[in-house]
Amino acid sequence: MMTKLLNPAATAIFSLVLSVAVGVTLCWRTLAPLLQAAVATQVKKEPTEFKRKGWDFWTIEIENLSNELKEERASLRARSDQLDQRAARLAAEEQELGKVRADVESIRKEIADRVIEITTDEQKNIRTLAQTYTNLSPKAVVAIFREMDDTTAVKILSLMKPDVVGPIFEQMSVTAGADGTSLARRAAILSEKLRLMKASKPTTAA
Repeated sequence: MMTKLLNPAATAIFSLVLSVAVGVTLCWRTLAPLLQAAVATQVKKEPTEFKRKGWDFWTIEIENLSNELKEERASLRARSDQLDQRAARLAAEEQELGKVRADVESIRKEIADRVIEITTDEQKNIRTLAQTYTNLSPKAVVAIFREMDDTTAVKILSLMKPDVVGPIFEQMSVTAGADGTSLARRAAILSEKLRLMKASKPTTAA
């Protein structure tokens, strides 16, 4: 066996094989860490890359959705502002309408207070009183008018002739009222209301 080992050809082959084995071993020891690092990097890189690509995709979708929500919110805010403005305008118009109604009612009441009309039901009684007072002295009529409201007094005066009403007003101007002052002011008020009596009134008492 030693003879075979000392054979030059066998020795050369053995040396070549040993050399290759040593080279392979050294190369493997050198390349093994590099291969492991490359594999690890690839393993880590692929999920990270996929994750990054996936995250970019969802970011775009979320951004689009966010923009849509912002636009919808802006639209709702604008619509809310319009409704608020309309409500404020309606409230102002309603308030103004309330003032107009109050003014109309006030004017109506003032007209009703100032303009006196003899109704059909009371024409007969008022005419009778006018005829009765026409036969009284102005002083007596003034004494009666002191206890009578303005509306009734004006209705009665409206059915009297001017030459009868004149002396009555004259007597009022020199007669003191319950407070001690002259009835001249009330005579002026009755004269104004008498002027505003509606034209369609019964015939003046004789």
